[in-house]
Amino acid sequence: MRSSERVVLTHDDQPVQPRTSRRRFLLGLGAMGIFAAPHRLPSALAAWPALSSVTRCGKALGAEVAITALHADREAAAKAVDAAFDELTTIERLMSIYLPSSQVSLLNRDGRLQNPHPCLVEVLRRSAAISEKSGGGFDITVQPLWELYASAKKQGRLPDQSAIESARAKVNWRKVEVGETLIRFGAPGMAVTLNAIAQGYAADRVIAALRKHGIEHALANTGEIATLGRRADQRPWIVGIQHPRHRDGFIATARLEGRCMATSGDYATAFSDDFLYNHIFDPSTGRSPRELAGVSIVADNCTDADALATAVFVMGHKKGLELVRSMRAEAFFVFKEGRILATEDFPNA
Repeated sequence: MRSSERVVLTHDDQPVQPRTSRRRFLLGLGAMGIFAAPHRLPSALAAWPALSSVTRCGKALGAEVAITALHADREAAAKAVDAAFDELTTIERLMSIYLPSSQVSLLNRDGRLQNPHPCLVEVLRRSAAISEKSGGGFDITVQPLWELYASAKKQGRLPDQSAIESARAKVNWRKVEVGETLIRFGAPGMAVTLNAIAQGYAADRVIAALRKHGIEHALANTGEIATLGRRADQRPWIVGIQHPRHRDGFIATARLEGRCMATSGDYATAFSDDFLYNHIFDPSTGRSPRELAGVSIVADNCTDADALATAVFVMGHKKGLELVRSMRAEAFFVFKEGRILATEDFPNA
């Protein structure tokens, strides 16, 4: 369901471009989000000589991920990063649509899942909470709409209204029954995608693993960004928000110090050249919202930031602002005509 790219800025504030856009890849399955990857280390480590930096890159949830940890003991930092990647592996095995054996894939195939992992239960319940708060703007059951539009695009067209209504009839977050021992769909033909929340949840799990191993300064990129403390030169982590209409430019930067950021945009996977039909769906219409080109959310945890970015994109900026404020988050809006708007305390860099 979501996306905009983020990049980490080094000590000299030069952007480090990711090798591959995670979001362009994930959005192929209906996700919405952003990508920031520190593929090289800051050269200002001398500014913080007591700490060593360990970065490890890999693949999880369908794309490249990267984790950087700072610690006085390099071996301790390496062990912490290894533990964080173990968390990513667990989340991928549960929630990746790309793995036929994942619990989400089995749920979509069978319409029910016995003995679900507690992490999956937690994510589904948090998804339901955001769906409730957003009046259904956030809905993990939009996967049938994605499949419809993707199939139509292969034929060089957009789906007709009757097909949209048929797919939309399978979209209803309230019909996902979640229990400790059983998850099931309340109607045939339903399917879920967690791409608008799983990356954020994975980032939170990574940060928790790093904390458990004594890490106080880190950046986790799982397709969404979560941070601990500061970067190697003792300055806050800085992330750039890609311009929705200029792939090589950034429309803003944000300063993150122990906070998280996620973005939803209309450009990562578009079904029409004007971006009016894209991977972000309004469950009430089966079509893409028309007001916004991008929404970035900064919050205290990445799970909320991830889900809120999609919810607010669908709700529109006025109703979205109410939701953002109620959850003590900050937002940065980019409208389709190019206008921008940010909440008063959005951490502009």
